[in-house]
Amino acid sequence: MRIAIAGGTGTVGAPTVDAVRAAGHDPVVLSRSSGVDLVSGRGLDEALDGVDAVIDTANVSTLSADEATAFFTKASGNLIGAAARAGVRHVVLLSIVGIDRMPHDYYAGKVAQERVVEASPVPWTILRATQFHEFAGQLFERAKLGPLHVAPRARVQPIAASAVAEHLAGLAAGAAQGRTADLAGPREEKLDEMVKAFARHSGTRGWIPSISLPGAQMKGMRAGYALPRPDAVLAGETFAEWLAAHRH
Repeated sequence: MRIAIAGGTGTVGAPTVDAVRAAGHDPVVLSRSSGVDLVSGRGLDEALDGVDAVIDTANVSTLSADEATAFFTKASGNLIGAAARAGVRHVVLLSIVGIDRMPHDYYAGKVAQERVVEASPVPWTILRATQFHEFAGQLFERAKLGPLHVAPRARVQPIAASAVAEHLAGLAAGAAQGRTADLAGPREEKLDEMVKAFARHSGTRGWIPSISLPGAQMKGMRAGYALPRPDAVLAGETFAEWLAAHRH
């Protein structure tokens, strides 16, 4: 099969390309570096010629609900339109566990994106996954008060991006399922403890206070709204196992 990966150079997109290839399929990377712009639609029709399935892992860095909604509706709308014109048989969207319980900020954009996919003329599957193990390192770099790193409090059940990638590759090769079971890591973790563990693993020895960030999304995560449903598929290694296997 030829399987196109939108956002195929990102945190989960890049390992998804590898997982598609490892499964014996032909990956097609849809990214600006490959001449494809999802927002303008440039290069999409040419890139999807002969493609059997599409995996949408494209992302945008923003905390604004308006900006996220504008990006995801436009990008996924263009992708689905081009997929329909190309005769693609299956579109798989990577989404996030709990966005309907916390439809705020960035998550508002993901809710809007799911609606676009649900209206698709192309058969579709939506996979909601929990936060990635890689999220701890991203927060360590971004969550600061002046020069001081801070560790946001939240309840999470994180999963390795590589495990999500393997699951996406398997879904894309099969029949459309609509909304499929949530995907999560093997156990619940405290996000602030993950950030601190990442910092120690990276050689940082300074004080990193745990804080409760403001905002409806972070309040929801502290309440456990980002945790998977009881019927979720659990996969991959624990955060501690993942961290021990990675050099940073």
